[in-house]
Amino acid sequence: MKQARRWLLLAAALVLLPQAAYAQKKKPKGGNSGATATPAAAPAADTGAQAAPADMDADQPAPAPGAPATPAGGDQGTPAAGGDTGAGGDMDICQITPDAPQCMATKEINLGLEAKKAVRAEVYAVQQQYVIKAQRFEIQPYFAITLNDQFVSHDAPGLSLNYYITQVLAVGLNGNWYGSLNQDSDFNFQNRRAARIAVPLNDYQASGDLNFTYVPMYGKFAGFGDFIFHYDAYIDGGVGVIRTKPIPVIDPDNRSFDWNTLVNFDVGIGLRIFFNRWLAAVLEVRDIMFFDKIENTKIQPGLAAADPVKGVWYDPNSHFTNDVQLQVGLSLFLPTSFDYTLPK
Repeated sequence: MKQARRWLLLAAALVLLPQAAYAQKKKPKGGNSGATATPAAAPAADTGAQAAPADMDADQPAPAPGAPATPAGGDQGTPAAGGDTGAGGDMDICQITPDAPQCMATKEINLGLEAKKAVRAEVYAVQQQYVIKAQRFEIQPYFAITLNDQFVSHDAPGLSLNYYITQVLAVGLNGNWYGSLNQDSDFNFQNRRAARIAVPLNDYQASGDLNFTYVPMYGKFAGFGDFIFHYDAYIDGGVGVIRTKPIPVIDPDNRSFDWNTLVNFDVGIGLRIFFNRWLAAVLEVRDIMFFDKIENTKIQPGLAAADPVKGVWYDPNSHFTNDVQLQVGLSLFLPTSFDYTLPK
């Protein structure tokens, strides 16, 4: 019985012996075997989240972000010696990206210096309309150039007056004064002389229309560096009158015509480019349509050339006419200032 107890104690001693050896500290190579070297812990780089010391007590709370690490066995208020900026000598992340969230937590911001910095105003992708047109008057002087008549030109200065009931809908008047600007083209002269063919021509005196304008589109584009141009596109149409008369071509020595007042319809599409909140450049194409009276190309047999009956001087049929104009001008909005109804 006693011998069995001795064998059990011997087996327990053999099992516990390796564990006691592992608990011993490893002796440094080439050093004093009698003294145990304790290297100083290198402080972790100030990256906002400090590296934990090697002998940190698990029961103690973790150090606050930005606080220096306490070396093992050293004074709590004195950082350990060492020049490393991190494990393995890596560069501090705050030196590369100082605006990183973990770096901003420890960075003190001087509000006075930040307020003195120059700030470029941001341009929002979605923002309030640059120009408020509702309940404002528009004065639009322009000059119109004929586009579709190769025999005679009908250029004219004009003026449009519009009142915007809403931001996109306006009602107004426009008028053209042709006066003495009607001009026979060289093509017409060469055509008559070469082909012996006379083309009836008409003269315009003036026109006026009541128009409605609708603005379905607006936007902006960049130009001249950082300057932003705002624009809007519109369509308009209406009804009015125009005064015309034939130019004697078939029998100019004996025929003469008076001015005729005719009903016309007009439709147009235009583009406004704003320089500021009350001044814009305007480009518009407008078609003025009406049934015109032209000179009769035939002389009725049996009647004298100077017969005062003017009914035979006109063509018996009215002819549908399109006067397509290119209008270039300016747009002025009054009053020149406005207030937004809703805050920005």
